Amino acid sequence: MSSPIDPPGTDSANARFPEDSVGLVTPQRMVFDAPLELEGGKRLERYELVYETYGTLNHDRSNAILVCHALSGDHHAAGYHAPDDRKPGWWDVCIGPGKPFDTRKFFVVSLNNLGSCKGSTGPNSLNPETGVSFGPDFPIVTVGDWVNSQRRLGERLGIRQWAAIAGGSLGGMQVMQWAIHHSEAVRHALIIAATPKLSAQNIAFNEVARQAILSDPDFHDGRYEERGVIPRRGLMLARMLGHITYLSEDAMRERFGRELRAGRIQYGFDVEFQVESYLRHQGTSFVDRFDANTYLLMTKALDYFDPAQAFDGSLAEAFKASRSRFLVASFTSDWRFSSARSREIVNALMEVRKPVCYADIRSTQGHDDFLMPNPEYLAVLHAYMQRVAAELAA
Repeated sequence: MSSPIDPPGTDSANARFPEDSVGLVTPQRMVFDAPLELEGGKRLERYELVYETYGTLNHDRSNAILVCHALSGDHHAAGYHAPDDRKPGWWDVCIGPGKPFDTRKFFVVSLNNLGSCKGSTGPNSLNPETGVSFGPDFPIVTVGDWVNSQRRLGERLGIRQWAAIAGGSLGGMQVMQWAIHHSEAVRHALIIAATPKLSAQNIAFNEVARQAILSDPDFHDGRYEERGVIPRRGLMLARMLGHITYLSEDAMRERFGRELRAGRIQYGFDVEFQVESYLRHQGTSFVDRFDANTYLLMTKALDYFDPAQAFDGSLAEAFKASRSRFLVASFTSDWRFSSARSREIVNALMEVRKPVCYADIRSTQGHDDFLMPNPEYLAVLHAYMQRVAAELAA
């Protein structure tokens, strides 16, 4: 049993925002009282999901699109929470009137996954069994667990089948999980800058990031909140490492080169190069808006994802029963989840004769390009989503 406890809200009537913005939006919250069995063997007796909606759900509820977020993302994908917000949601470049996910045609739902620190039930939430925050006692969650909770949310919204489900990076993994295990509920699966499973190198990056957090003296086995502290240095280092992998070498060279902050070598260990200053800023600002236990959970979900494992290692077999249609997009400068990994997905789909469109998009920014206003990228999404809209109008 679930029920909305906050009023729905997408109200841009009095907002002064760009014409292609969804304007002011209000997060909503859904409470689920039915237990959720988790793949790790544990279960959540009760949980909440925070989400936002943009556009209008049509009469037969056939125009809904689900947006799945990446590691540090959340439900705020488009629009603004207040008139004086400096930045819109993280995928605002793609969601709004006239944009690829055109809110004049589609009803877009973006939610915050379980285990997050952005409103949905996670380590910072109250554990009803103890009366204090879950902290490190919050169970490990997987991509499969997220998709199961997303499906419940869709059902409570009256959406039996999504016109499309889209996501980049870890969001793209969720799209794959939907298309493999719940394809009857997904007409179109948009898998962007993703991979069918992490390489050993990517698992290694995640492990170094986790060790930075775990070895912080303020971590206290994940019970730092009880001590009134934050493992700031560990979380900052984890974010700095991650951010390096999200950018391409060309992007870093173009933006920073070997530019010195003070104009000359200082011969010390303080910040000297502009790139050092940038990474420290990114790490410091991340600490103020993210939680260390959540970071550990999210990276583990990345590591564990491997849909082919249940099909004797065959990704093609994993997709064989899927009834969804696919768009797979990669970026030429993305070395973290390279184009070759997207082609593995495409080849597996082709092997079992699934309808798939593939675009390898020229880019310079690296893995983060799926968040950027790359004209070729937006054109690909526009063209594909026009096809989805035409199906609705037929």
